[in-house]
Amino acid sequence: MTRRTLALLAVLVPLLALFVYVGLSSGPLAPVAVTLATVQDRSLSPTLFGIGTVEARYTYKIGPTLTGRIKRLDVQVGDQVKAGQVLGEMEPVDLDERVRSQQAAAKRAEAVLREAEARRRYAQSQAQRFEKLFAKRMTSEEIISTKRQELQIADAVLSAAREDLARGASDYQALVAQRRNLRLTAPTDGVVAARNADPGTTIVAGQAVIELIDPDSLWINTRFDQISASKLEAGLPASIVLRSRNGQALDGRVLRAEPMADAVTEEILAKVAFEAPAQALPPIGELAEVSVALPALAATPVLPNAAVSLHAGRIGVWQVLDRALQFTPISLGAADLDGWVQVLAGLESGARVVVYREKALTERSRLHVVEQIPGVPR
Repeated sequence: MTRRTLALLAVLVPLLALFVYVGLSSGPLAPVAVTLATVQDRSLSPTLFGIGTVEARYTYKIGPTLTGRIKRLDVQVGDQVKAGQVLGEMEPVDLDERVRSQQAAAKRAEAVLREAEARRRYAQSQAQRFEKLFAKRMTSEEIISTKRQELQIADAVLSAAREDLARGASDYQALVAQRRNLRLTAPTDGVVAARNADPGTTIVAGQAVIELIDPDSLWINTRFDQISASKLEAGLPASIVLRSRNGQALDGRVLRAEPMADAVTEEILAKVAFEAPAQALPPIGELAEVSVALPALAATPVLPNAAVSLHAGRIGVWQVLDRALQFTPISLGAADLDGWVQVLAGLESGARVVVYREKALTERSRLHVVEQIPGVPR
């Protein structure tokens, strides 16, 4: 070999060695940095997560029973009211005159009744008198028949007068009740949630002028995914986080699971009540995050949820077997909010699986086990 060839080999051999080293350490053939976890037997306490809105269990819509115009309203939205408190009043229009007219009609019916009673007493006394005379043969049968007929007529007139008086009294009471209903009163203690009209507005019968809610009856109308809500039942403890409370959790409890589910969104509806009344009344309709602690499950093999991946259309994990890599399909069960998921089939306790990796893996990938991959949580 010439000196020139030796010099060329002296340059190419280090370059080739450097290329091989770079290819095996940082190129496509470089080992993939991974973190591993061991499948272990443990009991999970799954937590069901849902989104809901604040609603009032009891809402009272207060309005008139007759069409009319609002005369005054004494409360504003947000005011605390007591049971029986007058919230406003409707204009009576001609109702006061009708009440006075009915009072006069009642007095006239009483006078007619007294007259009918007097006529009946007189007819009865005449009939008794002529009965005695007829018994002594001092009057004719025709006259005694006339007196009996007059008594019957007096009885009929008295009965009609009593019915007229009763009907007039009922009409009067109805007008008084209508007059009383013009005053809008609170049926219970609560908070004014809405004021739907202002003084001077004409309101039809049954239209709500003021809406009142019971602040102690607030609950969260919550939606849960149907797949994971099989164990949802009344009485389970819950944690409620309102959007306006900066992450502060409030204690709650599942009041009931609704019998009707949402077929469109595939969700189950449930009512979650506060354990204690909120210090400040949250707005009705505010969004809330609800976490319900489900009953603890029996101990089964579990692994971190981050280890589960999709490969060739199958769900499974990358299992490490004597430094070799193998994709193992598995069947998953319940999961908790700490990131653990049950393994129902496919893995046994003690198996080592890949949790995080720098890039996609294949069965021929070389592994470099590390404690943590930069930028990936432990």
